[in-house]
Amino acid sequence: MGQTEDWLLQVPERIGNYLAGFADGEGSFIVSLTKRDDYVLGWKVIMIFNISQRDKTVLTLFKKYLGCGRFQYRKDGVWYYIVSNPRAIHERVIPFFKRFSFFSSTKKKNFSIFQHVGKIMVKGGHYNQTGLQEIMELREQLNEGKGRKRKYEIGHYQQWLSENPQRLYARVKYRPKHLGKL
Repeated sequence: MGQTEDWLLQVPERIGNYLAGFADGEGSFIVSLTKRDDYVLGWKVIMIFNISQRDKTVLTLFKKYLGCGRFQYRKDGVWYYIVSNPRAIHERVIPFFKRFSFFSSTKKKNFSIFQHVGKIMVKGGHYNQTGLQEIMELREQLNEGKGRKRKYEIGHYQQWLSENPQRLYARVKYRPKHLGKL
């Protein structure tokens, strides 16, 4: 492990395994899309790891051992632990679940897709049409089945693209510092 993952060695194995097992049953890996006119390609991609529970105790353990994230409370008495910061996803959430893995094939599949999207985003792929298209296709495979709710599907993106083909040739308005110059 690299220097940035030394924190991971400090997580007691029984706690890490417990949290991974808990997330195996209750956690979600989400790739969210938001339409944004101020983005060159018109879409913002957000990676999210979350867990919801009425009892905040286990959620507090996630926050303590991952060292990131926030709590959100719903009026019906449900607490959410949410990590959506791209750096925290890349440096904390993904390494944690690579070390403390899942048993269920469904969660393993979803985590694998989530990791793949993360690799594309770390390289800045969500700022170009090829990378964004790949993210869209991967996202379609994420959390398949009953209960999946999405405001935007891949068809919305494809329709938007056919209506706005000039956006593909626009200059980048925003580029994170860690990606450098074009």
